[in-house]
Amino acid sequence: PELRKLAAILGAPETDLYLGARASETIVKQTDLSTTDVLAFATHGLLSGDLRGLAEPALVLTPPQVATAQDDGLLTASEVAELKLSAQWVILSACNTAGGDGRPDAEGLSGLARAFLYAGARAILVSHWPVRDDAAARLTTQALAALGGGSRVRRAEALRLAMLDLMQDKDDPSLAHPSAWAPFVIVGEGGY
Repeated sequence: PELRKLAAILGAPETDLYLGARASETIVKQTDLSTTDVLAFATHGLLSGDLRGLAEPALVLTPPQVATAQDDGLLTASEVAELKLSAQWVILSACNTAGGDGRPDAEGLSGLARAFLYAGARAILVSHWPVRDDAAARLTTQALAALGGGSRVRRAEALRLAMLDLMQDKDDPSLAHPSAWAPFVIVGEGGY
């Protein structure tokens, strides 16, 4: 539902949505993303060591029937860095996407965040810790919607407005807690 809402806000055709079997590592690597303005992933983010043998952060994609070196269902930071992007905004609606690259002394933002910037993204929305799926979906869709409609709102302001909306939700007061909205930050260019 989150990706469908984001696509609707952007006016993107159904063919631009990669869900289920189409959300594979192979397809991401083979798709020409060089002209994509907004690229969004709504999935699970892993830190180095979350899975046995995982030596770097990764996004979980649809696993293949048979894992290969080219497609094991995990889009790692090093594989992200090899993508050719010119996206104005990459939205990573997943846990821990601002985490380090896995070295014991690693800086924050050295993993997936740095990889997407290296690949050519102008700005990325990332999270510093595990996120609530419901809060993440509302935050991403409301932030993107705030950018539309001819307003002159910048990405950082759009995210702030979406966070305020979550905090003020009378139907679910648990969304006011910082654990629901505070993990998300924009890295890179704050404008749009």
